[in-house]
Amino acid sequence: MEKQKGFDLTGKVAIITGASKGIGAAIARMLGAMGARVVLSSRREASVTELADRFRTEGIDAIGMEAHMGDFVQIARLAELTIDHFGGIDIVVNNAAINPSFGPLLDADMQAFDKILQVNLKGPMELARCAHASMKSRGGGSIINISSIEGITPGHGLGMYGISKAALISATRVMAREWGVDHIRANVICPGLVETKFSEALTSNDRILKMVMARQALPMLAAPEDIAGMACFLAADASAFCTGGVFTADGGFTI
Repeated sequence: MEKQKGFDLTGKVAIITGASKGIGAAIARMLGAMGARVVLSSRREASVTELADRFRTEGIDAIGMEAHMGDFVQIARLAELTIDHFGGIDIVVNNAAINPSFGPLLDADMQAFDKILQVNLKGPMELARCAHASMKSRGGGSIINISSIEGITPGHGLGMYGISKAALISATRVMAREWGVDHIRANVICPGLVETKFSEALTSNDRILKMVMARQALPMLAAPEDIAGMACFLAADASAFCTGGVFTADGGFTI
């Protein structure tokens, strides 16, 4: 294999959800830099359209599309418009997630839990299902689901979020088992604490930050790009024999 060929995504089409900022935007930019044509998806079309415009100035073939991951109609439309615009789907990165509730399970709001499951679990499953036929027709594909170490090692106050992320890990492994025959790979990344707007409530809390740093092997916070590198590996042929894998990027927190 030629040097770097295993990481060449030229001609591939990737959908990235939750792509307006943070981990999603970093993954989209890195996939684009590797040659992929990227579809940036978010609840706010203006945000991803603006980012896609910026990416095109960097030489990345990108478009932005509105899609709420809690709405199956919008999810199907996202897949259909991607196929119409770029001719197919090769890579899906399910990054979008919500966590509207913080506290113990005894105080959990079940309506909030339903919303969490809709966006964090059912939405990613539905987008993967919508992409399946196109991936199969193109000889295979890669599904990358962004979970969390909360789905492996539950922390205090994030119980409902952690449950949804644990279920996403299981869903990923089911996809890998059932769709391997179609040369579709499915893997999951479990980030630790990453410095993003999504995690600001944690990263700005000195007490929580001190607890995390005391447990992590690496004494630093991750940047979104630290997660993007692993996603790019899983999207590329370099990881052609990886499926059903649960990959942590947590600075050694779960050791």
